[in-house]
Amino acid sequence: MADAGTDAAVARLRALAAHRFVIEDVAPEINAGRYPVKREVGDSLSVFADIIADGHTKIAGTLYHRAADEEAWQETPLRFHDNDRWTAAFPLTRNTRYLYTLGAWIDEFQSWRNDITKKANAGQSVAVDLTEGRALVARARDAAKGGEDRARLEAMLAAHDAAATEDQQLAALLTEEADRLMRRHGTRIGYTRYDKVLEVVADRPLARTGAWYEMFWRSQGDDPARGATIEECIARLPYIRDMGFDVVYLVPWHPIGRTNRKGRNNTLQAGPDDPGSPYAIGAAEGGHKAVNPDWGTLDDFRRFVAAIEAEGMEIAMDFAIQCSPDHPWIRAHRDWFKWRSDGSIRYAENPPKKYEDIVNVEFYAPHGGEPIDALWLELRDVVLFWVEQGVKIFRVDNPHTKPLTFWEWMIREVQARHPETIFLAEAFTRPKLMKALAKLGFTQSYSYFTWRTGKAELTDYLEELTQGPAKEYMRVNFFANTPDILPFHLQQGGPPAFRQRAVLAATLSSTYGIYNGFELCENTAVPSKEEYLFSEKYQYKVWDWDRPGNIRDWITRLNAIRRENPALQEYDNLRFYTCWNDQILIYGKRAADARNFVLVAVNLDVTAPQEGNFELPLWELGLGDGATVWMEELLDGYRFTWTGKIQHIWIDNNRPAFIWRMTPA
Repeated sequence: MADAGTDAAVARLRALAAHRFVIEDVAPEINAGRYPVKREVGDSLSVFADIIADGHTKIAGTLYHRAADEEAWQETPLRFHDNDRWTAAFPLTRNTRYLYTLGAWIDEFQSWRNDITKKANAGQSVAVDLTEGRALVARARDAAKGGEDRARLEAMLAAHDAAATEDQQLAALLTEEADRLMRRHGTRIGYTRYDKVLEVVADRPLARTGAWYEMFWRSQGDDPARGATIEECIARLPYIRDMGFDVVYLVPWHPIGRTNRKGRNNTLQAGPDDPGSPYAIGAAEGGHKAVNPDWGTLDDFRRFVAAIEAEGMEIAMDFAIQCSPDHPWIRAHRDWFKWRSDGSIRYAENPPKKYEDIVNVEFYAPHGGEPIDALWLELRDVVLFWVEQGVKIFRVDNPHTKPLTFWEWMIREVQARHPETIFLAEAFTRPKLMKALAKLGFTQSYSYFTWRTGKAELTDYLEELTQGPAKEYMRVNFFANTPDILPFHLQQGGPPAFRQRAVLAATLSSTYGIYNGFELCENTAVPSKEEYLFSEKYQYKVWDWDRPGNIRDWITRLNAIRRENPALQEYDNLRFYTCWNDQILIYGKRAADARNFVLVAVNLDVTAPQEGNFELPLWELGLGDGATVWMEELLDGYRFTWTGKIQHIWIDNNRPAFIWRMTPA
């Protein structure tokens, strides 16, 4: 009678022996395959892996890949990279999710080819080896069963059999066609498949490259006693288009609650004519699927979307999951909210701060219960509703205060129906939480760039984002300011600071944004706070869009430079270069095809000119240290030559940057 332990040992031995390879250190791979990597349509995904086996036999491998909605795997042969590391790539031609994994095996034919070639070159007899090689080809012919490949293998065997000499027999089996056919049909000995199927999201190119303009919709008119209409907002679109922006992003356009409405400058008592914060969503007129009647109707909104598209831009919606105490959901779905022991609803809090005009939904039943399915589905359907109205980009307000599982579920649900949808996470929070949001599905992320001003901190942070592991899943959208954030450096630095931050935002990242008023150098702040005084979040406002001191031309030129230079449209190609002055930041970007290289020099001191020596990165163009290059200054349009690696630069603080296109002379 067989021993049960022996049977189990034998079964495990056979299972392991059939898989001869260790496949490890696969890249890109996020958290052991838990999350997808991100790319864009038109890219190719390069995959690397260490593939390790015993002995000196030749090995072969393949990269399996397919779109998630396809059944059949396609195969791309792996090629040797170095030191047991192999690589292959496949194109991302559709806006969808792709799956990929790897397989490896002993390549009997290549091992045979390697050995017989060495023997033949040494003048040794290869008669037996030829017989063995012919047997390998015959097995492959049988495996091919039928079709053109079988016929070609038959012809190869016939040529071998008809040959008069060993050299001729060998020549019949050592062809490029033989390599291809044997790879396809040869026996895959010790075949081992990677134990994970990985995923890559191929977003549309706007996910990586774009310039965003945040429009506060009710402040686009000319009457300080009321909000702008949709018609007035449509009239403002050529202004935004002419500056070269790709995305018009609007704060919430829903009805605003009246209970506990905030007054001017965030006061607790609103006057009878104060409009309230647009983030206090919901009133008798409707909730998250309604348009504020002071702005227009849903039909008006559709015209607005069409007008934006006619100008060559897209609309982005601010998706804020919060409600005013007047939101229709509160009456219809009491279980979606938290109620206090005295029967009152719990307002939003971040102690000691209170937001009495806002209440938050509860994603789970009380005391660690199950998800509230109806709420999750309704929030998903809010997004789908606006997608149907033409909105394909969503800036999500404070996603870090909502369950991570909700976002992973909701984003996948929406993108399964509309893969073109883009989600931007507005989360200024803990670094690992920001990265977690990016991993689980957010297309883009806000960042700490808004507060990074020094050379070392900018360099360290940007290298972390664009050269470290985060580059595989986290695309940062560099907003220079927001309605909530007026950084101290903009308050204190005047127009030079606005010019400097615009250059940094527009050239360090491939995606950036500004909030309206930035181009006017608006910097009137609440004393000692990073907040706008007389913020349009709480009052109607009329802007003088042509007021003296504006930098609209500067921003227009920056956006034109971005569009004209493919290098600036890529994200992870950023490199920093040595400058022997800590107030001057030198960095560059080279396009994937190496035909476009842009070099940027920024004066980080907005109070005084700076100068210093720096290394001109001639090596980026494959040139020696003494080479001569053409430099075209793109902001002003003049050209000159530089010769040699060490150069000197002087940068004014009032015109705090140079942007050069560098080409071999």
